Formats: sequence, structure tokens, C-alpha cells
Amino acid sequence: MTSLEAARELLREFPVVDGHNDLPWALREQVRYDLDARDIATHQGAHLHTDIPRLREGGVGAQFWSVYVRSDYAGDTAVSATLEQIDCVRQLLARYPADLRPALTAADMEAARAEGRIASLMGAEGGHSIADSLATLRALYALGVRYMTLTHNDNIAWADSATDEPRAGGLTAFGREVVREMNREGMLVDLSHVAATTMRDALDTSVAPVVFSHSSSRAVCDHPRNIPDDVLERLPGNGGIAMVTFVPKFVLQAAVDWTAAADENMRAHGFHHLDTTAEAMKVHRAFEESNPRPVATVSTVADHLDHMREVAGIDHLGIGGDYDGTAFTPDGLNDVSGYPNLIAELLDRGWSRTDLAKLTWQNAVRVLGAAEDVARDLQATRGPSNATIEELDG
Repeated sequence: MTSLEAARELLREFPVVDGHNDLPWALREQVRYDLDARDIATHQGAHLHTDIPRLREGGVGAQFWSVYVRSDYAGDTAVSATLEQIDCVRQLLARYPADLRPALTAADMEAARAEGRIASLMGAEGGHSIADSLATLRALYALGVRYMTLTHNDNIAWADSATDEPRAGGLTAFGREVVREMNREGMLVDLSHVAATTMRDALDTSVAPVVFSHSSSRAVCDHPRNIPDDVLERLPGNGGIAMVTFVPKFVLQAAVDWTAAADENMRAHGFHHLDTTAEAMKVHRAFEESNPRPVATVSTVADHLDHMREVAGIDHLGIGGDYDGTAFTPDGLNDVSGYPNLIAELLDRGWSRTDLAKLTWQNAVRVLGAAEDVARDLQATRGPSNATIEELDG
């Protein structure tokens, strides 16, 4: 039996729980949620990284669908857009019931596995989605959201992002109250995208396991979106998991450096690095023609997992590919059908079947179940918090 055959066999028993997939936003941006125009029951080719045939080929057994909204959305706009994203997921579940099973609990995930369906959960990406309201946080939980990333790419009033200038110095008092209320609800605290100071403050505050839904190792690739070793070292004490992501500019140092050079070239020509006007794109294409984009591989991602296992331990790892949230993917992990290639690479590196079962399935299910247990205990001792940001942060 080849390594790839062994990987596929393992995934039939212990399929992948993927921590982050941006299909709902891709559907919003491409076709404004017209599910007839992007029928994921059929192979969507270059339009998407994700469809049901490729999820099946990739051995995916559970997916956290991101209900992301842009971090420049604020207030009611952010909340409304988040609700639209949730509605998209609910439409997908109603449309494809033979393949996608709604899941709210660890028990639901196991039931989906037993039925041969893909457990479908939701994660909000960025605390701007709740518009500084703990009641809105609870409403998102009631609608099925089971984790919230505390920030996206920009700071919010109560938490610092990894890719913005420090402002709060981590979490404010209200930010810590958000974490406590997430614990009381049973909503996982997701620390991808947040500043290292925010990671540490959240770990100091949370009494439930945290997750990093799509983050890799900063020691292997020096990007602020990745997790420092001192934070990875705290996961055994907290019980949480770090779900390695595949985004090349977060996993390959050459891609980090290339992106920085490309951004600087745009600035030198008078453009913002996110400018997509024809003139700006002409400048970017000229740079890329002269400086080919570095290519990440399956081995690149495996290097992160090797290091993260050494630092945090096998019980604290998972997978969060960020498909349909990135324009570029590693060779061999081009779309959601590629997970067996990663498992085969890890088998070739000597990872045991026991370790791989934890990586793909068991760790994520355990963490959600532990968050449910903590919530049950907290709800027996206190009611919902009605604190406001004005009261706590002034």
C-alpha cells in the first residue's frame, strides 16, 4: 500500500475537521449567493476551491464554514452582513442534505461521521461581527456560530489584530468580558488573526480551550499571523488546538519576503498594495514577471506541523486550510481534495496512525466537547453578562 492509499484509508475512518473555509464569502462576492450559479454538487473548477465532490475526495468529515465579513464593515452593517453569511450556510445545508449535516455539538459531529455526511459548523471571523454587543454574541451562538475569531486584519475597539498597529495592548477589559461570555455560551475563542499580546491575554482569561482556526508556526515562518512558540507552549495547559493553515504567504518565508517586496514596489509607484485598478495591476504584473512568485508545497505545510507537534504536542494540533479565502495555495494542496497528500507526507515522515487520527478528527471534536462542558458549568453559576464597552473601557 502506498502512503497516499494509506492516507485515504485513514481518512475514511478519521476524516478531516477543517477549521476554516470561506466558501460563503466567495459565493457572496462571485454570484451574490445565487446557488444555482455555483452549484457545489458539481465540480466548480477554477471558480472555487470547494465543492462537494472535492470535499469527498479530500476526506473531509467536518467543516467550520466561515461567516466572515470584511473588517471595514462596522456596527449594524457588520451585523447584517454576518447574518447574510449565516443565511448562506443555512441555504447550503437545506440544499444539500444528503452530504452536509448541520452540527452544533461534538455529538453532532460524531453523528455526521457515523452517517457518512459532512458535519457543518459555523465560525464568525472578527469581533466586529458583534458590534460591541454581548447580546449580539449570544444571538450568533443561538444561530449556530460555534467560534468567533476575536479580530480580523484590523484592530477593533477591544482587541488588537496581528496585522495592525498596537492600540489596546492586547485585550481591553471589555475584550476579556467577551472571552468570558464566549466561555459561558460554549463558543470557542479563536485566536487566529490576533496580535500575540491578544493571544496571551485570551489564554490568561479563558477557562475553556481556545482554537487557532487557521494559523501556522511563527518560528518556521516569521509572519505576525502565525503563532509564537511561547503561545504554542501554553496550549497543553489550556487544552486548545492550533489548526495549521496552508496560505503560502503564512507558511513559506520566501513568500513572506516576496509579498513584502511586491507591496513596497506598489508603494514606490504610488499605489496601495490592495489597489486593483488597471494601472495598479499593470505595475503588479510587471513585478511578478520579473520576480516569479515563490511556490509552497505539501512539504512546507508539513514542516509547520512537525515543529508545532514538537512544541505543543500532538493533542493540540488540527488543520484549517483557509480555502476560498486565499488566491494562492501550495502545490499538492490546490483545493479541498488535497488533504490526503498532506496525510501521506506525514506518514512518510513517520507520523503514526494514532497521531494522525488526533490531527484530523479527534482533537477538534474533543475541544468543542470541552467547551460545551465548561459552558454547562458556568451557566449553572451565573447568568448572561449585560456589560457594555462604555462601562468597562470608558
